[in-house]
Amino acid sequence: MTTFTTQPPGLTVRPATLDDAPAVCALLNEIDLLEIGRADTELSEIQADLKHPEVELERDSWLLFEGEREGARLIGYGLLWDDSGGERIDIDHYVLPDQPQGAQYLFDLMEARATQRAAANGAERAVVHLHLNIDPTLNLGELRERGWRPVRRYNVMARHLSGTADRSPKPPPGVTLRPCQAEPDRRRAHALLQESFADHFDFQPRTYEQWLEDIDAERADWSLTWIAHVHGLGDAAVLRSHNDRASMAWIGNLGVLRQARGQGLGSYLLRHAFGHYAALGRDRIGLGVDTDNSSGALALYERHGMSLDFAVDTWELIRPV
Repeated sequence: MTTFTTQPPGLTVRPATLDDAPAVCALLNEIDLLEIGRADTELSEIQADLKHPEVELERDSWLLFEGEREGARLIGYGLLWDDSGGERIDIDHYVLPDQPQGAQYLFDLMEARATQRAAANGAERAVVHLHLNIDPTLNLGELRERGWRPVRRYNVMARHLSGTADRSPKPPPGVTLRPCQAEPDRRRAHALLQESFADHFDFQPRTYEQWLEDIDAERADWSLTWIAHVHGLGDAAVLRSHNDRASMAWIGNLGVLRQARGQGLGSYLLRHAFGHYAALGRDRIGLGVDTDNSSGALALYERHGMSLDFAVDTWELIRPV
């Protein structure tokens, strides 16, 4: 396999800025159309990524262009961030399928930077993760030749909603539900998510302030995050959702404390979300789930009528530093 330690002819690269968000969004939607058949990236997602405090845009972002003058075609985008403060580094890598040299060159730049970030954290190796559609625009054979391997699969599940069939359910006995409108409830939602996901694959502990940055809290509608309280047990489950996707409403997280599992809380929160968004007039809702999740989340969603929309693999590269 050929790697491009020098820039391939006819291509240029520069860091991204916040002003580039619309162009990046358009590129990702072009790739979405090729991979899943619809544009599914919102501008707000790109803006949140580019302004994240753990991303140094000058060194952790890349825009790849075909051509060297004004009006050059944007063909690739890369972003790198470090949630772990250790060996784990995450990247996003998007390149149009007719640009294989550009894809390899962008990997060269990003893998080198990932190694630098891990070394700066005092780690002995960089463990780099990348999420890719199972049928991506990238050449997976070339990706394997670089040393990348798939280590986990996530399903994006979706379900149609009906204003007549999907009604808000009655809570189970002893259970009350409240939205996270007040600051103490937002902190409680964070604590519940940290505890309920602590034993999940790829979990990275996050402080409350870091979590607010992760979810772009300045733009969040907190009425769409709900906490379930169980009499005698306390706050035991949380569902965080948002309504800013054109294609569907979205459940970002559904977490139930280990000691409260098996009591129907996950089903109740899920059906509550169905009813809430059906009442708002949404006709579809989705979420992402780890197919190897030991809590049985995939089976839960399937029991409630959710089915596979598309799948994403986590790919991993391990490099010594």
